[in-house]
Amino acid sequence: MNMANPPQNTSKNWFKYFQYQEGRDSPSDARNILLVIATLIAGVTFQAGVSPPGGVWQEGDRAGRAIYASDKKAFYVFMISNTLALSTSVLVIISLTIGFPFHFEIMVATISMIVTYASSVFNVTKGGPTRFRYVLFTVSVPFLLRGLIHMFRKLRSM
Repeated sequence: MNMANPPQNTSKNWFKYFQYQEGRDSPSDARNILLVIATLIAGVTFQAGVSPPGGVWQEGDRAGRAIYASDKKAFYVFMISNTLALSTSVLVIISLTIGFPFHFEIMVATISMIVTYASSVFNVTKGGPTRFRYVLFTVSVPFLLRGLIHMFRKLRSM
């Protein structure tokens, strides 16, 4: 199946047609697509974290806190899911740019972005240091899982 000559009836096999296929699709093109997707996810999730849905209280004793945080369960589901998406996309960006020129600078920028995100989340969730720990743990989950997968693959190949 050639991209220049798509099958006539793609309604039944469109999903298979657009899947990555070794030999047809170049790894470089796949990496570039993954970088674009991961960067878009990182940008959207970063913005959602630093400017939470509903905004922040402007006055009173809750000034600066997320309005959405008044529904604690829903807010923490949002924050943990958003943080997981951000940290996973950062992991993909870092992984796909290893060996690139300016990789060190990319690392510094992404780590700085995570720190900025975390400080913003901490600021809009004042009074909840225990729950903030859940968010910090969530940041590390993709990195820990990737490390464990790598370790098990090394052990299996011995």
